[in-house]
Amino acid sequence: MIIRDSLLKSVSYETYRHLIDKYEAEGKSSGTEQTEDRIHYTALNQKRYKRLDKTIVIPEDKAAFFKNYPHSLCLLVITESWCADAAQILPVVHKITELNPKLTMKIVFRDENEELMNLFLTNGGKAIPIVIFLDLQDNVLAYWGSRPSAAKKMVDDFKAAHGSLTPEFKEDLQKWYNQDKGLTIVDDFINVMQTLPTLDL
Repeated sequence: MIIRDSLLKSVSYETYRHLIDKYEAEGKSSGTEQTEDRIHYTALNQKRYKRLDKTIVIPEDKAAFFKNYPHSLCLLVITESWCADAAQILPVVHKITELNPKLTMKIVFRDENEELMNLFLTNGGKAIPIVIFLDLQDNVLAYWGSRPSAAKKMVDDFKAAHGSLTPEFKEDLQKWYNQDKGLTIVDDFINVMQTLPTLDL
């Protein structure tokens, strides 16, 4: 029921992008906390979304996997407008779902869906974005997040060595995203989808 209730509150990627436009114009962010940082990152992310929506290209050999994927899936994404990782990840997920009409993308806000978020915690924390792979009956087949595998390793290694992420590291992480151009996300999704127990009933 938690999944189905959340799906009822979900929006399309296009609607989500319009909402971020609105937040930026009003000097706000999504979520329950309207802090200066979150408002700043919402505006910054808007620029990232606009750029990546235009520039992300999935290589043809990888795109063929998604184009030929035989099962119906809903990719339910938990996010917020201020999340810097989400601004790098969601445009790639959207490009993937555009390749096949059997793949759909739905987006929900974390703070409005606490019960859902609590099902997909990362080390006890509410890290986002999380992408939940659902079949036609809204069964959870797998989930992915909150970062691409290579970025996750970078973060884990840095935390192990230094305890917490520094502003300099966060800048380096954004540079990594820009250089990677979504390719690790694409590979991660192929790895997940190759092993899904998906049945169209």
